[in-house]
Amino acid sequence: MLIQKTYKISISGQVQGVGFRPYVYSLATEFLLTGTVSNNEEGVIIFVSGLKKVIFNFYDKLIQSPPPVSIINDSRINQIEYRFFDEFKIMPSKKSSRLNLPLTPDFAICDNCKNDMHNPKNRRFDYPFTTCVNCGPRWAITETFPFERNHTSIDDFPMCEACVEEYTKPIDRRFHSQTNTCQTCGIKLFLVDNSGYKLEASKHTLFKKVANILSDGNIIAIKNTSGYLLCCNAENEHVVQELRDKKNRPHKPFAVLYPSLDFLKKELQLNEPHVKSLTSTERPITIIPFNNYKGNIAIHKVAPGLSQLGVMLPYSGILQLLANELSFPIVATSGNIHGSPIISKNDKAFEKLKEVADYFLQHNLKVTHPQDDSVVKLSNKFKEKVLFRRSRGYAPNYFNASINSDKKIIALGAHLKSSIAFYPNNYLYISQYLGNLDNYDVYERFTKTTLHFIDLFEQKPNVVLVDKHPTYHSTLYGIELAQQHDAELFKIQHHKAHFASVLGEHNLFTFHEPVLGVIWDGTGYGDDGHIWGGEFFKYQPHKIERVSHFEYFNWLAGDKMSKAPKLSLLSLSNSDMQSVLKDKFSDEELTIYQSLKKNNKLKTSSVGRLFDAVASLLNICDINTYEGEAAILLENYITDYNLDDCKLYCSILDKNLIPTEKLLYNLHLDVKEGHSKQYIITNFLYTLASIIFQMASHQKVKKIACSGGVFQNTTLIDMIKEIGENKYKLYFNRNLAPNDENISFGQIMYYLHCLNS
Repeated sequence: MLIQKTYKISISGQVQGVGFRPYVYSLATEFLLTGTVSNNEEGVIIFVSGLKKVIFNFYDKLIQSPPPVSIINDSRINQIEYRFFDEFKIMPSKKSSRLNLPLTPDFAICDNCKNDMHNPKNRRFDYPFTTCVNCGPRWAITETFPFERNHTSIDDFPMCEACVEEYTKPIDRRFHSQTNTCQTCGIKLFLVDNSGYKLEASKHTLFKKVANILSDGNIIAIKNTSGYLLCCNAENEHVVQELRDKKNRPHKPFAVLYPSLDFLKKELQLNEPHVKSLTSTERPITIIPFNNYKGNIAIHKVAPGLSQLGVMLPYSGILQLLANELSFPIVATSGNIHGSPIISKNDKAFEKLKEVADYFLQHNLKVTHPQDDSVVKLSNKFKEKVLFRRSRGYAPNYFNASINSDKKIIALGAHLKSSIAFYPNNYLYISQYLGNLDNYDVYERFTKTTLHFIDLFEQKPNVVLVDKHPTYHSTLYGIELAQQHDAELFKIQHHKAHFASVLGEHNLFTFHEPVLGVIWDGTGYGDDGHIWGGEFFKYQPHKIERVSHFEYFNWLAGDKMSKAPKLSLLSLSNSDMQSVLKDKFSDEELTIYQSLKKNNKLKTSSVGRLFDAVASLLNICDINTYEGEAAILLENYITDYNLDDCKLYCSILDKNLIPTEKLLYNLHLDVKEGHSKQYIITNFLYTLASIIFQMASHQKVKKIACSGGVFQNTTLIDMIKEIGENKYKLYFNRNLAPNDENISFGQIMYYLHCLNS
């Protein structure tokens, strides 16, 4: 006689809001098993009864072939006392303790839902909020967890009978889809002009009207599923410039939304990694070189001075239905005034953007967590993926951290490109990119996000981690937060946190071999009170030690130096460069700054400012209108390179420092000899790449980890990989941006492995 048994299966990971329970239901039915499946605060719990062999076959298939957008971190199967079930059921979620599972990011619209919207015979024809278990907003609409409809802002839209039928029908793609809505019961769109007048349009003509508005040279603010986008015709030079003027964004490149992949392929040369990035479930903006560009975009207005373009494809139903009506690409940039956070509320959008946008396409779904579009770039030679901005599609999960602590830890990151990291349970959560905390609205969102994390997980932090800079807003807020929760407070040096972020990403803390940390960026408060940014560290178990740096030069005029590359040139210049400076400063300014140099006490080792000095010396950029502009423009001059043709501008000195002024002076000699900008910039990057391996040889290490904003330069990354990949183990940030977004994660890694080990 065959004996029936009962097993409990526990699955953790990204398993809520991804169609996991309906998938389990269908699979259990296929295997003729009975039982239940439900969400709880730790993931998915399955009770299943049947023959042991059948149950294990079911379990194997479930683990090996889970739903497409799920990620299984851990699974366990244990026999329990036999239970009789008359069928297999999906049970309502029950929360018996605190949340302990990954959150679910937003997913790009799937092909099946696109087909539903395109099919005149389908009841979701032209419905812009069409989703299923495999796609749609998740984090953007999450109020609390477990991920159930009544825990999201979609709960404001009760399902109609037809949607309820889909929701309860096991063979339907929307079986237990928590975001299920349709034209009858769902979210409503409305189009208004900037005076508030509502324009009439049927649900089948609305997007044609929006396309016509764009075609006529207007700017429209579109409320997408993760916040507002400001859009205009990317081929219309006049309207692109108008958007720049109104948004107060003079030169920073705009992202461009193409109607389709086929359209994009006709205008830009794409490789396989580009296509993979553009069509992934994250659907980020992907930066593409526009070699042999064949389109009609107003390039010099969309991406001034650049030879690359940030492009994306439609990732929501709203953008897809608009794309269906477009015969041209559109600018699709964050709905804000430059420097402010992305807007998600209708009234605030109208208040802040009515002088920018001519029209508003709005809807009545609350966006709980507004997010900018993520940005990715791939290096030319090695196709190394570099995240420039980690936001929609990626946040708030992080799966690669090795953490074992009974303390609840919150890290408040840096000041520019801020983010928050929280370890309240068995998982680490890293917020979306938040922005520059100098902006009051960004700071307000930063504090609200911090408090929401604490409320969501119902865990007060025992440990608060902040940057060592004494006046960062994140640091000052962290001090208040630690006092409020009676938590331990630790101040962690900026560049050590950068280094720890790479060590943490690649689980290098477990190695006993030393690792060289190459941490180059624009600014960070150093342990000696100077401004660091050109640092070399060595990691050995439980210790990060600074072993070298670029020679100090004068830090002039405070924050103004990071905004004026010509000041970096002045700081690093010698008497032979005075003629260059006279073209950039008045006699009075030169007198003042030269006096400052003589009496200045504050020094810097910043490689970011060295990039600025080179850009100014080559007359490429004297004033940064956006962060990193000079460095971006420098890289833009390099179309290709051959390492055999490169030369060094300097080597490491006997005292183990890098001669910053000598490097710039030797570069200046090539400028005087009339060499091309491409030749000089290529040699500059080659010098930086070579110095890394000189330092590795000095320090006798074979593992090298690089982080900091300088490593957004993909040409530099390619050179490093080409020079050292066969002899060294090289590590870069991959799941996090190399810029200051990774500081919050690095703070947690440094605390766990260097302060609390």
